[in-house]
Amino acid sequence: MGTQLPTSVEVSEIDSEEGPSSSEQLDAGALFVLKSRGSWLHCGYHLTTSIVAPALLSLPYALSLMGWFPGVLCLILAALITFYSYNLLSLVLEHHAQIGRRQLRFRVMAEDILGPAWGRYFVGPIQFGVCYGAVVACILLGGQSLKFIYLLSTPKGSMQLYEFVSIFGILMLVLAQIPSFHSLRHINLVSLVLALAYSACTTAGSVHIGNSKNAPPKDYSINGAMQNRVFGAFNAISIIATTYGNGIIPEIQATVAPPVEGKMFKGLLVCYAVIIMTFFSVAISGYWAFGNQTKGVILINFMVDEKPSLPTWVLLMTNVLTLLQVAAVSVVYLQPTNDVFERKFADAKLDQFSIRNVVPRLVSRSLSVIIATAIAAMFPFFGDINAVIGAFGFIPLDFILPVIFYNVTFKPSKKGLMFWGNASIAVICSAVGMLGAISSIRQIILDASTYSLFANV
Repeated sequence: MGTQLPTSVEVSEIDSEEGPSSSEQLDAGALFVLKSRGSWLHCGYHLTTSIVAPALLSLPYALSLMGWFPGVLCLILAALITFYSYNLLSLVLEHHAQIGRRQLRFRVMAEDILGPAWGRYFVGPIQFGVCYGAVVACILLGGQSLKFIYLLSTPKGSMQLYEFVSIFGILMLVLAQIPSFHSLRHINLVSLVLALAYSACTTAGSVHIGNSKNAPPKDYSINGAMQNRVFGAFNAISIIATTYGNGIIPEIQATVAPPVEGKMFKGLLVCYAVIIMTFFSVAISGYWAFGNQTKGVILINFMVDEKPSLPTWVLLMTNVLTLLQVAAVSVVYLQPTNDVFERKFADAKLDQFSIRNVVPRLVSRSLSVIIATAIAAMFPFFGDINAVIGAFGFIPLDFILPVIFYNVTFKPSKKGLMFWGNASIAVICSAVGMLGAISSIRQIILDASTYSLFANV
């Protein structure tokens, strides 16, 4: 990891390789945050951390809203479609790199392929909202994990949730100062191991409780009237789509050192190997153990009447692993925000660690984390809001736009399977996304009476 800017010779070499757009790409954000120095394995670490996050602990609840066959089928389809879409997105990025215009940002990609208005007014704002919403949700989850750990040791403790959210926010203040996306490669390797570890603990806990003498009754029927079932199913689709969501594929591929051909595909193979081991084991074991009594986060089911159903050390270890991994996820989703700040406030002509660049970086990143922490503390029901953000954000970015980008870029024959397959994915996912957004908004309306600022949930 060097700290010096490219020399004039290096810049001219990049210009010749990447084409006339290099001047736009080689701004402070590209040079300082999106350093193109990683390998395909580093790409795999970044992808895994951005997708395999503690949100997967909500998958058993999603299955409880749909039932066995539709739920598992939806999990499989989401895995296939996202792997396909991310690979298409990677192929489009590789194509533009080969013709001399390497695109380092989702917004730039949209501007080049669909036109400036799409990048400026659609993709850019949506991506920023999705990523910053993920940061707020992660800080809230980190605070909830800290509170759970505290209550395990002090069952009648008086500390409030907002205090734990603030403590986790302080940790994020430190981690947010990590200079570049590439600098996170070792942290994201640890994050990958942590995701495997807490998923294994969760799966083992569900199986243990499901086989115990005090196992809850296994009722897999779907509760509620038909209207509620339908809305619940679309809400479950939003949860699953958000769990598989990424929203920063171009930024992750930007961290790969040229030539980029084939590296993203290898990274996706690493990521989806972890997804198969974690998503399906947690979702299936959790729903099997608790049926339609599954809570929004499966770990809540491990407590009955505020008493643990598992040994305390198991719950403690699982929450500590979750806490550590959610910190890495938060830092990853801060990177697009950091890129925006570096572009606006840093001077690309000076060294990355000069006083002129360090001070604005410290101030902007700290303010970003402080605001996110304040939102998480004030709105502990942010999970409902994030479901709406996911429906309006992750589905367009990860399910719809990749197939559109591919069709516009490569122009497959309208008589062929590729064109109509991609068009079908775009149309179906658009409809499902809209219905999922409506279901998420409906859930907010239903839960609104329980909301209160700084609630100790």
